Amino acid sequence: MKFKSEFLNEIKERGFIYQDIDIKNLDHIISKNKISGYIGFDITSDSLHVGSLIQLMLLHWLDYYGHKSIGLIGGGTTLIGDPSGKDETRKILTKNEIDNNIDNIKQIFGRFINLNKNSLIINNYDWLSQLNYIDFLREFGSKITLNRMLTFESVKSRLDREQPLTILEFNYMLLQAYDFVYLNKNYNCILQMGGSDQWGNILSGIDLIRKINKKEAFGITSPLITNSDGSKMGKTTSGAIWLNKDKISSLDFFQFWRNVNDNDVSKFLYLFTKLPIDEIVKLSALKSQEINEAKKILAYEVTKIVRGKEDAVEALEIANNTFNTNIIDERLPNISQNELDIENDSFTILDAIEKLGLVKSRSEIKRLIKSDGIKVNDQLYKNNDLSLKKYLGQKEIKITVGKKKVGILKIH
Repeated sequence: MKFKSEFLNEIKERGFIYQDIDIKNLDHIISKNKISGYIGFDITSDSLHVGSLIQLMLLHWLDYYGHKSIGLIGGGTTLIGDPSGKDETRKILTKNEIDNNIDNIKQIFGRFINLNKNSLIINNYDWLSQLNYIDFLREFGSKITLNRMLTFESVKSRLDREQPLTILEFNYMLLQAYDFVYLNKNYNCILQMGGSDQWGNILSGIDLIRKINKKEAFGITSPLITNSDGSKMGKTTSGAIWLNKDKISSLDFFQFWRNVNDNDVSKFLYLFTKLPIDEIVKLSALKSQEINEAKKILAYEVTKIVRGKEDAVEALEIANNTFNTNIIDERLPNISQNELDIENDSFTILDAIEKLGLVKSRSEIKRLIKSDGIKVNDQLYKNNDLSLKKYLGQKEIKITVGKKKVGILKIH
């Protein structure tokens, strides 16, 4: 199906559309008028991770085609916690914790939408905190039935597994639906987008808008993005791949994309870069060793969007020096001799890797050594005593963890 709207054609061609509500009518409206659309973001951490990237890219494309993108920060709803797709009740955060998370997360939105022109960030705490609960229940509680809530997959799957679902979490659905009503009334917002786990919440909001505001509203969900092995996007054995720079270095961020599975490269180029479609088609045709060039382009383009061109160029240079030409790049994570006591018999490779920040736990380091996952100066490390003393005659000790992480001990 070909749309009249450039925005809808773009996101359809790139694979963003999984479910929709009355998209033909939306296409008719959006092809003639500029609209407002929003996506809500929970702020349970002080950074978003790459699992949120598909939503940020949706906001980007809406903004790119001249519409108003609204990044809705859930300062109010995060106080409750979204039950969608969760097996258990989330930890309840304090207002101070949430405010701190908001301050850290806001900075990332400016890389995807133009906050100086048309688009904006809004915190739903601004209106949810003003609600009178009795008045809210009288006006909205009768408009959404428990029967319908129980048909939503996010609720059914939780109940089928006999996992507790609290009244607090049921209220989350009401409040998110109310968010859409509020944005529709005050910002003329007619479109809510989100992940496929938000389908029920989006339907509820559209239903409320039709009943209370007497207006049309629309919804689009994106597919759940997993790696080709079925694992959740953005989660790795060493932890989440964060968007904020203070949580993970741009080199490590770059290397995450550089080392994705071959089968994921094409999909990720469509979803997570701004490259023209015809260029992606050519890159997607690469096979065998050539696909590594496509991976480098993917890593560079995503890092450029999330961290900026300067960081992307630097990450590409360091990666090329380290993994292609075996040049020890001074910008790699490093520690100098005055920070170490290598000559002390108690100083081990565990201490070195821990100080370099390459692996989270000492037990994980030991596991990697046993499974031939660690190299020192490009040779497998096999010392049972975990010592580094035999390398003391060299100026630098290069430690490689897996295929992705490298750090340098500067001895002299």
